[in-house]
Amino acid sequence: MAAPIVPSSSGKPAGPPPGQNRFNKGRRSLEPEHKINNLIRASSVRLVGENIEVGVYPIGQALKMANDLEMDLVEISPNADPPVCRVVDYKKFLYEQKKKKKEQKANQAKSEVKEIRFGPNTDEHDFEFKLKHAENFIKEGHKVRAFVFFKGRSIVYKERGEVLLLQLAQRLTEIAKVEQLPRLEGKKMFLILNPKGKGSK
Repeated sequence: MAAPIVPSSSGKPAGPPPGQNRFNKGRRSLEPEHKINNLIRASSVRLVGENIEVGVYPIGQALKMANDLEMDLVEISPNADPPVCRVVDYKKFLYEQKKKKKEQKANQAKSEVKEIRFGPNTDEHDFEFKLKHAENFIKEGHKVRAFVFFKGRSIVYKERGEVLLLQLAQRLTEIAKVEQLPRLEGKKMFLILNPKGKGSK
C-alpha cells in the first residue's frame, strides 16, 4: 500500500524530503544500475565529488549535502570500507559511463587479429608479398597470426615451415614483437606477432 501524500501548509503536496531519489521521480519501474540516494544502506560513506570536501560522513549528512547541491548520491565502490559515494547528477553520470564503454568498445574493434597464410614451399616472391601485408597490419595496430598450412604429406616439411615463420618475425623485428613462437597444431603451424608499443599505428 502506497504511503499517503502529506499536504504542506499551503495545501499542496509536499516536495521530496532530503535524500529522496530525484532520478526515479515519476518512474517507479526504473531500476538504477547503481545504489543511489535513499537506496544506499551503509551507515556512513566516503564522499567524493565536485564542490564538496572529501571525507567520511554519516549517510544522513551525505544525503543532505547531495540534496543541497541538487545532485544525487551515487555509490561507486560498494565493496570499499566505508563504501565510496560520489555527489553527481545521476543522468549525467550514466551518460558519461555509457560514452566511456562505447569508446572502449570502439578501440577494441580497431585492434583485430589478422591472418597470413603460407605454404611450406612458399617462394620468395609470395613471401615478400605476404610480408608486406603483415607489415601493413602491424603498422595499423593489429595482431598478426601467421601460419603455415601443411597439406597431405607436406607435414614432413614442418622444419621448413618453422624457418619461414621465424624469418617473417625477424624481418618485422623493428615494428613487431613475438607473442607466440612457431607452434604446430594439427596441420597448421602458428606464429603470433604484436605491434611494438600500445596504440601502434
